[in-house]
Amino acid sequence: MSDLTTTQCAASIIVPGDAAKDRKSQLGRFARWQGAQALEWHSLDLAKYRDDLARTLAPASVSAHLSTVRARYRAILRDPQRRDDLYSVAGEHLAELGQDDSPANRAAFVVELEKRITNALAPESAPVKLLTRQDRPDAEHVRLTSEQATALMASPGTATLRGVRDTAIIALMLCTGIREMELCALDADDLRQRLEGELSLHVRLGKGRKERLIPYGALSGVLSLVDLWREQAHIGDGALFRGVHRSGLVLGGRLSVRAVQYLVGRYPVALDGDLVTVKPHDLRRTYAARLYHGGVDLVAIQQNLGHADSKTTLGYIGSLDAGKRRAPAMYNLARLMTQGALPLA
Repeated sequence: MSDLTTTQCAASIIVPGDAAKDRKSQLGRFARWQGAQALEWHSLDLAKYRDDLARTLAPASVSAHLSTVRARYRAILRDPQRRDDLYSVAGEHLAELGQDDSPANRAAFVVELEKRITNALAPESAPVKLLTRQDRPDAEHVRLTSEQATALMASPGTATLRGVRDTAIIALMLCTGIREMELCALDADDLRQRLEGELSLHVRLGKGRKERLIPYGALSGVLSLVDLWREQAHIGDGALFRGVHRSGLVLGGRLSVRAVQYLVGRYPVALDGDLVTVKPHDLRRTYAARLYHGGVDLVAIQQNLGHADSKTTLGYIGSLDAGKRRAPAMYNLARLMTQGALPLA
């Protein structure tokens, strides 16, 4: 059998070298699963893969993984090199089956393989049932009050270099609403740019590869915290946020998204008497909510966050909260009870 069917070569076909980090992670997971199932790269069982994913992932995440795999295989089918690979595999399968290895039989086998792959890629072959929820409990989407956000910024302290860095990172995320990946891509020169004269943060690598500028406004004091980090870490230009070894040595590379997530999670926040671990996206939601309740226009918040749709921004703000949706006293229910109109339990 051709070495194209080995796990290593299957992975090289399924996972392109130029894939983005998240996409590479999803395709790599699928390639490893294929290998564990002893399936060749051109043998797809997305329904079984869906069921295995569902053991540890939410339905929306399962759907995203399957979508990435489908998109990759559609690209594979358009690649002339992959058709040549299938033609070679066809010869081996025909030999194993004891059939005539003629060009016509090979071509027919390739057509059949492509048809099977195409059928396997159809969404209806591995549907994912998604639960649509109008509301989410507070524990899922944390939006800090101003006091809680201030307490979070103070948690790392400034007695150590790592504490100075973590304070600067948390403060900058709370004061600009940037995503983890956007923070990781920041250079020192991005800190002080201008938008119509307003001191702003330059986001060079936003979601969808879109650039934007975020005015600091009254929150420009965050620059003092970031400058303290730069001064103590001796960062003049290049990557703004970097790793710090336990010895205190500043490392050369940028922080990863995972590192930022871990960093924020090290500082729990007291919410209703309980210590709650917050996520970087909770800081983004907090920024949106604080701006909205501070009277900033919805469209302005949308532009600062880099959202294409204001509905997404409203989800971050959580403007239609339980308090605003509380029903007023529209009926005299007590009177019904006193008149015996309601049956006793």
